[in-house]
This record gives sequence, structure tokens and C-alpha cells, in this order.
Amino acid sequence: MYPKIIQAVERQIRPKLNPEFDYQFLPLGKFIVWYRDLAKENSEKIRIGLERENGLLAGWTDKILPLSEETLPLTQVYVEKLIKFLLWQKGGWKIYFQGPELIYQHLKKLYSSQGQRGFDVDLMSSVYGKPFEVIMVSAGQFPEDRESHLILGGHLDGCRLGFDLGASDFKVAAVKEGQVVFSQEIPWNPQEQPDPSYHYHHLQSGLKEAETHLPKVQAIGGSAAGIYINNQVKIASLFRAVPKSIFEKKVKNLFVEMQKEWAVPFEIINDGEITALAGHLSLNRTAILGIAMGSSEAGGYLNSKGHLPGWLDELAFAPVDLNPAAAVDEWSGDRGVGAMYFSQQAVNKLATTAGFSFSGAENLPVRLRKIQGFAEKGNDRAVRVFKDLGIYLGYTIQLYSLFYDYRNLLILGRVTSGLAGELIKQEAERVLIEEFPELKEKIEIHLTDEKGRRVGQAVAAATLPEIKKS
Repeated sequence: MYPKIIQAVERQIRPKLNPEFDYQFLPLGKFIVWYRDLAKENSEKIRIGLERENGLLAGWTDKILPLSEETLPLTQVYVEKLIKFLLWQKGGWKIYFQGPELIYQHLKKLYSSQGQRGFDVDLMSSVYGKPFEVIMVSAGQFPEDRESHLILGGHLDGCRLGFDLGASDFKVAAVKEGQVVFSQEIPWNPQEQPDPSYHYHHLQSGLKEAETHLPKVQAIGGSAAGIYINNQVKIASLFRAVPKSIFEKKVKNLFVEMQKEWAVPFEIINDGEITALAGHLSLNRTAILGIAMGSSEAGGYLNSKGHLPGWLDELAFAPVDLNPAAAVDEWSGDRGVGAMYFSQQAVNKLATTAGFSFSGAENLPVRLRKIQGFAEKGNDRAVRVFKDLGIYLGYTIQLYSLFYDYRNLLILGRVTSGLAGELIKQEAERVLIEEFPELKEKIEIHLTDEKGRRVGQAVAAATLPEIKKS
């Protein structure tokens, strides 16, 4: 049913600029705007609420077409993609829904442990420690929004250590009174290690090396892909090989234990949030959406008031492509999600289609460097790979603008190193000019300098904790 629905609307949402090595790409943002235009004159209201930790709740109001035999399948797709995006943007263990019974039943079936969104259900249940549920709510009983604002980092005083944990390497930095006195990238292979002592000893040795460049350590901040609440590891791809029983005993509180050992203020947050913070520190601006393109995609948002809203912002699992045959993310099992468009995985996908071959011994970081090297030498196919990433980005900038109020987009991470970053940025800007001129006037794309692209998150992480004055 789903492919037939998309075929029926494909002509209306086909992009003007197509990725050469992914010609069937169908931007989700164009579909959302097209559907909303249909529902402008004749529609009915729906409301969605997403409850997460501590009773926090993010609400969303929208309009859908009146249901009929013709509009029901189309509306199911629309609401399904809308809620999936909101879930991974905001986070939550409970979905409140106000709207047609048929749509509610569809969502309840999707978001069950045996449904198509079983991965989402299981992961959110693990993160928030509560069974996932979808409930119907009447207009008079719909809960009110309840949001919080995290205290922004940016503390530059004292002697600090920062780290950013990636899949192929991790970065450490030593910062003294706001000045970077040491930074280093350290190769490692955490995702294949079942013993968490591997992760612990590698990170500790990196921090100890950075410590030698400071007279003392007064605070430590870190970032990594995954979900962290009160310094506890809830979900993290770096520990995917660790058995669940060991994860609970030795990984969940790993950073809590490290804080006790160092006996200084210690904070770790999602690497996407650090991306947004890094943008604020380097640009001195707010209303920033940060996108880190590394082993996966990480997102972070700093609002116009200079606050981190505390949302999940796991954009790696948020949909961006409506193509029914889009590449599958091997972790979530879903098609068309951000991880396959803004990461080393995306480069590998496009490069393979472009005709590049790799040996089994060449992992994704090696393949990325290989394609980046070819691009630097002017290889047309390699250049086109990164231009295709730029096309993805241009259309996804429009999608993200439907959910985030931002004026600055900061892109960084290993995928943006060297010429690759410039190609991605230029092509994304071309999409905005040709498809979304109003966004070209509103949103500016920023690339950090070469060193900042690679270690900027570690430096920004160092500014997270506040040093208490005695």
C-alpha cells in the first residue's frame, strides 16, 4: 500500500535537483508542505503530545484532510511521518493523540512492540524507563505543554578537560581560561568491544594525557552519540557490543563513576547538543541547529534565547526521505532516516553506487578518507558524492525548518573535512536558491575551520560544567 501511495504523489514532490547517485530521493519536507496545502481549505484538527522525563510534555497541533476512502491512506502516511519525526526530535515514552479514531488505531498498531515501529517503542521504553503507550485524549483532557530549558554551557574559566567520543576516534582537549592548550584525536574501535573496560581505559588514558598540559583539572565535560540523562548512559551506539546484563552493571553509571574518581564537576551530553553549543561559541549567535556528520548523524538545537531545550534531537532516526526503496539503517531497520544521509554510511552508500569498490578490510572511516582523497584530486565521481550529500542537506534544511526555528545551520564532523565540506555547503546553498529562496534569505550555513570540524566538539564540551566558587 505504502509504495502505491507514494507513486501517486511522486510527481508533485519530485525535487528539482536530484542526487546523481540516488535519483529516487523524495524529500519528506516537500511532501509535508504539499499535504498541508491540500488541507488548507478543507481540514480537521489533530493534536499530539509527547511526554518525556519528569512530566515534561511537548505539544503539536496540525490539520489533516477529512477522512475518506481516498484520503485515509495518504493521511496515515502524513501522520505517521509527522509523529516519527516529532518523537525523535522531542523524545517521549507516551504519545497523546486527539483526532479521528481510525488514525489513532493506526498509530496504536504501529507503535507497539510487534508493530513497524517496534524499534522506536523498545528504545524509548529503555531511555525513559516506562512502558511506551499511545492513548486517545478528548479535547477537554488534553495535557498542557511543559518544557524546561537547560543551562547553557560556555563556561570558560579555570582549567578544563573536554572529550568527544566518536565511532572511529575520540577527541580530547585541555582548555585553560578559555584557551585551547592541547587537543588530540585518538583512534579506537569501541563498537566491536564487548568489554566496557576497553572504553573506560581508552578514555581515561586520553584524559590523563590532556591533564599533563594543565596545572590542575577543575572540570570535565564530554559528548557522545546517544542519550544521556544525569550523566547516566541510556542508549549509546559506542556500547552496542556490550551484553545487556553487563551494560546495566558497568556502562549505565560509567560516567557517574568517572566523576567520583576525578572529583570535579563533570557533565556529558549528546554530541548533537554539543554541536549547537560549539556553534554558539564560534559564531556568537543563537537560533542554531547543529548537524554533526560522523559515524552517524547527530543533531542539536540552541533556541533564539540561547537555551538548549532538552529535547532528544536524535535526528539519525528521524525520517528525511519518502522513497519506499530508500536505504535501510541497519540499527533501527527503518528506511529513509537521517543516519543514511548525513554520515560515513551515507558516503559509503553513494560511493558504492558511483562505482567505487572497497576491500572488506576497509572500514567506513577508511572508505571516507579514500573518497575524500579522490575528491581532493578532482575525481569527478568522488566530487559528485559530496555534491549529492549537499543536495540531501539542502532539502533537509527545508524539512528541519518545519520543526525548528533556526537561522544558523552549523555542519561539522569528519565527513565535512577538507574539500568535502565546501562541496556539501555549496550544493546545499544551490538547493535553497533554486527551491526555497525564502529560506536562503533566512538560514545561513556555517562550516567551522578545519581543526574545529574535527575537535571543536571536545573543546565545546569542556565548557559544559560550572566550576563552583568556594
